[in-house]
Amino acid sequence: MTKSSEETAPAKRAPEPAPEPAGEARRMTRRGWTLVVSGSLFLIFVVLGSVVPVPFVAISPGPTYDTLGRDAAGNPVIQVTGHETHPTTGELRMTTVSLHDGVTLFQGLGFWASGRYALAPREEYFKPGETNEQVKQENIQQLQDSQTNAQVAALRKLGYPIKVLAKQIVSGSPADHVLSPGDKLITVNGKKIVEAADVRAALTGTLPGQTVQITFQSDGQPERTVPLTLAARPDRKEGFIGLTAVDRADAPFTVNISLQDVGGPSAGLMFTLAIIDRLQSGDLAGGRHIAGTGEITETGEVDPIGGISFKVVGAREAGATDFLVPAHNCPEAKTTAPAGLNLIKVSTLDDALAQLANLKAGRPTASC
Repeated sequence: MTKSSEETAPAKRAPEPAPEPAGEARRMTRRGWTLVVSGSLFLIFVVLGSVVPVPFVAISPGPTYDTLGRDAAGNPVIQVTGHETHPTTGELRMTTVSLHDGVTLFQGLGFWASGRYALAPREEYFKPGETNEQVKQENIQQLQDSQTNAQVAALRKLGYPIKVLAKQIVSGSPADHVLSPGDKLITVNGKKIVEAADVRAALTGTLPGQTVQITFQSDGQPERTVPLTLAARPDRKEGFIGLTAVDRADAPFTVNISLQDVGGPSAGLMFTLAIIDRLQSGDLAGGRHIAGTGEITETGEVDPIGGISFKVVGAREAGATDFLVPAHNCPEAKTTAPAGLNLIKVSTLDDALAQLANLKAGRPTASC
């Protein structure tokens, strides 16, 4: 017998793929590169938009302060020493504008979209190369000047005498080394000095090289009369003394204004009204919530200010029902005043006092 046997054929292997050329596996498609570049640019845009400031500032309604009330430290805003004060009712509220610097692109877009802020070129509020600290110091100085003007305007209105002082002495001028800041000016060129404007008026018709007499008084010293030979200046024909004069109230008591974290000159009118309300009976606000703004001069003129559209909004949000508006600001104020706020036009301190009297008596007021 013959045994049969089976032979099994070996299994066939699948052919191995041919190797790719070198670097082919790492090559990225055009779509991939587009995604990478777009993502990188988007990331850069997000970083820059979140960090890098744009040349704009954001402006919004700022806080308001009752000048008849107290400051953040609990002190009366108007402090009188050496004179009787009178009780008041209601509010005489000053208004402010908040300015936000260092605004990034995304912040600016957010401010704009909110409808509460406005964006303005930074150069309108900051001089080239000027820092935030420098602007802050300028605003503080303006506030201090407005407080001084308010005191002078208020006490002048109440009948207290006014004295004229030398504020600044120009170096190298005829007045240099003769007068000092703070000296009281009595006569110039034979004319009595009653207010600061009288100094310039006393030199009308004089010429450089002419000698005039000036009478003044240093603190605690007797009056002195000295000759001054006038100098020349290219901006005027008459002779030049070389000093800046200012009005100051000559009252036997002191008035101080206490208010922190506020700057600029626009609270002058409301400071003036609050001083008058403290020093005389009559209660100017008469229980009403009155707000306002306006730079005040030493003689009681009310000058226009900036940011009125934000101030009327801030005043209404603080509960004011009436707002004293400098006459030149009326057109802008009318376009943005919220409902329920009565706009009252004023040009002088006398205007403001008359309109407050109308409010208290229920009479119509001068409307914007």
